[in-house]
Amino acid sequence: MNIADQIALVTGSNRGIGRQFVLELLERGVSKVYATTRRSESLEGLYFDDSRVVPLRLDLLDHESVVTAAAAARDVTLLINNAGIVTGAPLVTGDLTEVRREMDTHFWGTLDVIREFSPVLAANGGGAIVNVLSALSWFAAPGTGSYSAAKAAEWNMTNGVRLELAAQDTLVQGVLLGAADTDMSSGYDGPKIDPRDVPRLSLDGLAAGSLEVIVDDWTAMVKASLAGDPAPFYTQITELLGAS
Repeated sequence: MNIADQIALVTGSNRGIGRQFVLELLERGVSKVYATTRRSESLEGLYFDDSRVVPLRLDLLDHESVVTAAAAARDVTLLINNAGIVTGAPLVTGDLTEVRREMDTHFWGTLDVIREFSPVLAANGGGAIVNVLSALSWFAAPGTGSYSAAKAAEWNMTNGVRLELAAQDTLVQGVLLGAADTDMSSGYDGPKIDPRDVPRLSLDGLAAGSLEVIVDDWTAMVKASLAGDPAPFYTQITELLGAS
């Protein structure tokens, strides 16, 4: 995939990794980026009035906004599903409404966007979808139960839609990382990567046709542990995170 030839749409583009995706796409010469967020006014001034940036409202929990966005952006060839939340709700004792909100956002919301935009991509030659996932798709840590479960579901949904969309020549890429230095991880005291690394490595991966991009050493370590006994892995995680 030649990134400069693409017309992209990025969800959750008003901050964090989503904003870095928009900036990286502009740097690589795309002709247009639909920058979406729940409140389009939150995009004001972020992209220095670059005429290639088209603000668009899209709320993962509002199906009609997803339908409207897909109707407005009929020329999209690259869909980047980045928007997400972190509630911190425990699975067993937390507010079940918040647990469901995690799943509704990361799994059902992302799937809704894919379902509405896959015909758009097909009409434009196939294109690609990028799902921004997490190392927490593969393990859980204290305080991450709801997020980890939702990201695990999104990770395997990514695998499923990849198979289903192969016939229309849509490449589906999963991007996995640990903590990035964004507002979402402001309460985490451990090592954090530069959020600019995420779009850089993801788009390099698209240019090479990569189905999966592992951004950092932490995530590579987690993936390598999956074939082994989980007991020593969770002992190691407990030590690394300083959990009791």
